Amino acid sequence: MTRKYQVTIPSSVREKLGIRVGDKLRVRVEGGKIVMEPLFERRGNPLEELLSIFEKPLDINAVKLVEETWDEY
Repeated sequence: MTRKYQVTIPSSVREKLGIRVGDKLRVRVEGGKIVMEPLFERRGNPLEELLSIFEKPLDINAVKLVEETWDEY
């Protein structure tokens, strides 16, 4: 514990629970122990999860889309 009462969660525990920088943890006292648990369970890679909503890859010409918006202004 540091002077500012900060603690470090060991990497083996972080990896097992999938905890990443910025995640929110619930902290409570239970029978004389400090219990910390993630507020949200991470299912996997967020990018893979987002892309999984599409049944097939999208064929998008991003350059064309940007150029078309230039004509609007």
